[in-house]
Amino acid sequence: MDDTLRIALLIDADNAPAGKVDVILSELARHGVASVRRAYGNWKSPNLKRWEEALHPHAIQPVQQFAYTSGKNASDMAIVIDAMDLLHSERFNAFAIVSSDADFTPLVMRLRAHNARVFGFGEKKTPMPFVKACSTFLYLEQLETPDEKDDTERTQRPAKPRTSGELRQDAELLRLLRSAVAATRNDDGWSFLGAVGSHLGNQGSFDARNYGYPNLSGLIEAVDLFELRREGQLVHVRERSNEPARVKGARRT
Repeated sequence: MDDTLRIALLIDADNAPAGKVDVILSELARHGVASVRRAYGNWKSPNLKRWEEALHPHAIQPVQQFAYTSGKNASDMAIVIDAMDLLHSERFNAFAIVSSDADFTPLVMRLRAHNARVFGFGEKKTPMPFVKACSTFLYLEQLETPDEKDDTERTQRPAKPRTSGELRQDAELLRLLRSAVAATRNDDGWSFLGAVGSHLGNQGSFDARNYGYPNLSGLIEAVDLFELRREGQLVHVRERSNEPARVKGARRT
């Protein structure tokens, strides 16, 4: 059976930067085929000029949404309606929602209840309920495009990787890592890194890149609370013992 995901990409153009479309599509290509690509917004607005320029080069279909009420994003409801239509067509088993708007949280939960995988892409300002609801959520600031040095829209460089001290102060991160390592531990006390990653993915929208690291092994090494052992392509991990090291040459009593 073909395990390639059939993805519907739905973009809230009013709440997403056009400069990140390349890395979004590149990320989705790692998992499957985004055969439906739609961007929603009021295309009469000059604020969507950058998105308008990105439509044809990336085969994205614009969906016009007039602002029926001043100050209110009219695209939300259109995205929800289209997402449900696409879900019930049974042609898609994954969705990508590009937005920083928490109003999409109920939609994501509904899609996941129907066994669809949901990729979320948004800025650091994205409320946590939306982030946690997604199968995978990636902060756009952490996804740097090759030409980003010349991107006039960008106001700051992607965040640097968090230091070991900063990571150890993140109680939620430590809880997730320790829980995943403990849950996948073998009889010898070690866990396969791949199994740890799968366990983390099953718990929520965890991705090492949101902490500034390209992969899970780099993040775990930076936390500096775990041991890693490499055997060829396999990587094993276990939590470092808190037992103080015995002075070399000291006698047991």
